[in-house]
Order: sequence, then structure tokens, then C-alpha cells
Amino acid sequence: MSEEELKSASGNYSAQNIQVLEGLEAVRKRPAMYIGDVSEKGLHHLVYEVVDNSIDEALAGYCTEINVFINEDNSITVKDNGRGIPVDFHEKEKKSALEVVLTVLHAGGKFDKGSYKVSGGLHGVGVSCVNALSIYLKAEVYKNGKIYVQEYSQGKPYSDVQVMGETKETGTVITFKPDDTIFTVMEYRYDTLATRLRELAFLNAGLTLTLTDKRHPREDGTFKTERFYSETGLEEFVLYIDKNKDSLIQDPIHITTEKNGIPIEIALTYNDTYNENIFSYVNNINTIEGGTHLTGFRRGLSRTLKKYAEDSRMLEKVKVEISGDDFREGLTAVLSVKVQEPQFEGQTKTKLGNSDVIGAVDQAIGEALKYYLEEHPKEAKVIVEKVILAATARQAARKAREMVQRKSPLSGAGLPGKLADCSSKNPAESEIFLVEGDSAGGTAKQGRNRIFQAILPLRGKILNVEKAMPHKVLESEEIKNIYTALGVTIGTEDDSKELNIAKLRYHKIILMTDADVDGSHIDTLILTFFFRYMRVLIENGYVYIATPPLYLCKKGKVEEYCYNERQRRDFIDKYGDGNENAIHTQRYKGLGEMNAEQLWHTTMNPENRLLKQVTIENAADADIIFTMLMGEEVAPRREFIEENATYANIDA
Repeated sequence: MSEEELKSASGNYSAQNIQVLEGLEAVRKRPAMYIGDVSEKGLHHLVYEVVDNSIDEALAGYCTEINVFINEDNSITVKDNGRGIPVDFHEKEKKSALEVVLTVLHAGGKFDKGSYKVSGGLHGVGVSCVNALSIYLKAEVYKNGKIYVQEYSQGKPYSDVQVMGETKETGTVITFKPDDTIFTVMEYRYDTLATRLRELAFLNAGLTLTLTDKRHPREDGTFKTERFYSETGLEEFVLYIDKNKDSLIQDPIHITTEKNGIPIEIALTYNDTYNENIFSYVNNINTIEGGTHLTGFRRGLSRTLKKYAEDSRMLEKVKVEISGDDFREGLTAVLSVKVQEPQFEGQTKTKLGNSDVIGAVDQAIGEALKYYLEEHPKEAKVIVEKVILAATARQAARKAREMVQRKSPLSGAGLPGKLADCSSKNPAESEIFLVEGDSAGGTAKQGRNRIFQAILPLRGKILNVEKAMPHKVLESEEIKNIYTALGVTIGTEDDSKELNIAKLRYHKIILMTDADVDGSHIDTLILTFFFRYMRVLIENGYVYIATPPLYLCKKGKVEEYCYNERQRRDFIDKYGDGNENAIHTQRYKGLGEMNAEQLWHTTMNPENRLLKQVTIENAADADIIFTMLMGEEVAPRREFIEENATYANIDA
């Protein structure tokens, strides 16, 4: 290559090509880096960032009340009664401290260990991030007997901080309207915000949080509003999660302590189910992937309970070997730690990595549980009996599990006979369709792209795992087939009950059922199974629901598939001038009514299809809903149906 060619190949890559994104420009350029995404999740995250700031004031002991308002125009106001953001002149930045907090990334009081001992948002991107992504933001600070105001647009101040009046109050009010050029969704969901504020009230006992929706005034002019307050914190949280389950002990075990400078709060109870539900938090952030605090908790719990059971000679006549897992069957626990400098790891930054936390939590639960068991022999006996029952059931489950995981010499790799596999061996590009029934399975096998699409037909409705014992679940033929087809096993280094996805064969697991009531029921049963036994697949974003079309609308030579009623109406308005009789409509009751080509075109082809990704916004709430809708208790289910029946469109 000549010198000239080299020059042109490099495309004159020089210092001029290096962009330095000033201040908040970086946030606007790459918003998802800072808030996760620009759809519904990110939109709500803005509110949490502002609320977290107020919570930090509460943790420092200066704030007792936080009020959140959804305003008529979908803007948000967050008001607290803390000390108010400092407004005095910042020497280094040459502007008001309020403006520094709102416009400079990585600026805040969290880095100076003297001002906040512990806080949720430790990256200093909080409110400045919200400011950058808002078309309008107004900050009002009540401090020193005066009201200080500053307004912004897209992170840029309209003017300097102004004094707008006098007051006896203290606190901060932030009002912001997200920027519609950045966010794809602009409407706030009341329920999503209420769930998070309720969670924060449980995690911060004694703090009052309110949520008011001003968008739909009632007839008498009042607004929908809720107050969240918890006297006993995590104890109430555990009772809330287990409200539809039968508890084995009268009151939850509640521990509040500090070890090695780490405040630790734990509440736990036992119920008559076989599920383990532990929700862990670090500085009010839900650590869905667990981490060192969870490891310490499990370790301390198993060790203490085992020692107690052995010392009290309750295990002498038991014929089964008791393992650590058995102590966690039917356990519901919430664990909250406050760490000065949390180190997060994992994909979603929700796994705590601080190694000193293991010992601290292990010690805290060990000491407190030891005292509890000695002082409450009756409850201790009930817990140990539950553990023995769990060990017996586990033995049966292990046999069933071995059956699931054993490879058959006849079928080579031990894949289920009904599975039509794809030729690709790369999990990242492979997908598997779980299809209702053999007939739809046959059509799907014909219509699919064999390179990357596999089909597994499921016969009938799978077992409702919410009501079944673990070994019964693993004995079910259809569930065995799902395990084997996906290539997953049970047991990881950290936890013998955890799903091991190291050999997962597909990164898209798609439920494809009929668009009728039966199809929805099958979806629900499969999702219950995934939530209880394969939750990690949902958390990693591998589970989807296919959306087959409901109608094929024709007018002359014009054909269009419609996936909902609105699309059908639009077609009638466009081609039939609003006259339904001028259009030929075919209603698809099931997948079997489509031929292979139609199924490929509408539901399986990545270019045309509509896939809904299954996500868990809040694991504690999801747990309550699954227990209520799929469990034994009828009354809560009936209540839920009565409340929500008006919204259901059965034919859609």
C-alpha cells in the first residue's frame, strides 16, 4: 500500500474526529447507558432517581415525608421535607450548588462520606440525568426561610437561581416532564409507581410516601391517592408477600442489627408451600441476581438451623440426609443491607460483589436465629418438622430430577422424540417454539426455518406447578420434555436447586398457543412453571409470547392480517368506508386453521411477527399474583376477578 492509499484508507482520522461530549450531552446521546432503556422502564426510572435523592435525606435522618404527584400532562412532581439541596455558591464550579447538582454528572453529596453515611444512588448521575432527559424541569428549594427556584430545559438552565418568596418550610420540590424526543413511551403507570413506593415504605420504616394521580379527577374533584407507611418495615413486607399463604409460625422473625459497620435488616417466615422466596436489597435497590449478602444469609440460616436440629436430637430417627436446601423450603424472607460503597457485578448490575458482606450477614442471621430458636421451642419444632418433610420430598424430587437429566442411550443426545430441532448449534441465534398440540406442531414444523427454529409440541395443558409438590412436577412428561429440549439442568456451584443454564440451547423460548381462552390458560400454566422453576430464563430476557393474528381481512385483491380489533376496524374504514359487510373477515380461532405458509408469514418470520418479551418488574409482586391466581385459596382469586373483570376483553 502506498503512503497515499494509507492516508485515504484511514479516512483522515485525526483529533477533529474525537468528540468530547460535554456535561449532560453524553446522557442525551446514550440515555440507555444511564437509565437502562428509553421505553416504559426508563421513563419510570426517572421518578425513582428523584425519589432516591429524597430517601437519602431520610436515611440521613432529615426527611420524614415524600409526596409524588403524576400531573395532568404526565409530568411528575416529587416533594420532600428534607434540608433542601444546598443553594450557596460552589467555588470550583463557579455557580450555585443547586445548579451543580442538576447539571454536572458525578456531582453530589454521596462522595463525601461525612454528609451521607449510606445512600441508594452512589454514582452521582441521579437528578442531573433526569434533568438532561427532561424537556422541562423546575427545582424549588425551601431553605433559610426563602424559596429558591431554577428552571431548565434538556439540562440547560433558563437563568440563575432566583429567590421567589419566603417560607417557614424546608425541603425540595422537583417537577419534570420527560423529553418525548428521547422516550418512546410518555404515559406513567400508576400501578408501577405505587408498587415501587410501597416497596420503599417497607424498606424504610417510619417514612411516609404518598402517590397522587391528578390525570383523572373523581366526580367530587378529588384524586386517586395512596399513602404508604410501614411501622415495622420488613416484618410487614414479609406478611404482605405471604398474605395468600398459610404461615407455619405466628409472627415473622425480625432482625435489625449492624455488623462490621454494615446495617442489616432481615425478616423471615415459613409457609406450607415448597417454594423458596428470598428478596434481597442493597441500599433500597432490588438485587434480583442476589450476591454476597444472599450467600451469607443462606449460609448462616442453614448452619444455625442444622446445629439446632442436631443439638435438640430431632434428627435421630430421620432416615434421610438433611441438606442446606431443605432449610429453605417454604421460606419467605426479605433481606436488606446498607453498604457504603457497593460493588455490583452481573449483567444487570444487580448482583452485589462486596466480599466483606458475606461474613457480616452470616453472623447477623446466625446470632439472631440461635436466640429465636432457643426462646421459641414450639416454633422451632414446627420449622424443623417442615425441614424433615422437605428433605423427604427432596429425595423423591432428586430421583425425578435424575430421570429428567439422564440421557437415554436410544435417542442419542437424549432429546425428546417430539422435538423438531434446528440445525444451528449457536444458542444466540436459535429459538424454540412451545406449541399447543400436535396439529399446530405439525403446521409449525412445515412452516419454520429449519436452520434456527426448533418446535416442541406440548400435549394438552401442563401441570399447575403452584399446587404440586416438586417431585410431582419433575415426574410430569411434558415438563421433563421442556427440561431436556432446552438443555438446562438443576444445580449450580452456588445453589443445588438453582437452574443451570450453562448448556441452554436456545436464547429465544417462544410460547405459541391459540388466540383463545384455552391458549391463554396454557400460556399462564407454562409461565407459572417458568416463574417457579426457571425464573433465571425470564430474568435474562429469553422467554417470549408469540402473537398470532386474530383476523385475515380481504377486499378484492387486498389482504391484511390484523392482530387486534383496532387494526381490523382501521382496515374496514380504509377499504370498506366503515361498512363491515363490504369486507370479508376470517376469524382465526386457532393456529391449526392456518396453513404452514400463513403461520410462517404471520407468527414465525422474524421480519413480520409480533413477539412480547416476558419480564418481571417486581419479583415480590409477581410472587403474590402467582400465588393468588394459581394457588389453592379461592377467595383472593374471586376478589381479584371481581375487581378486574370489567377490563377483560374475552374475544381479543
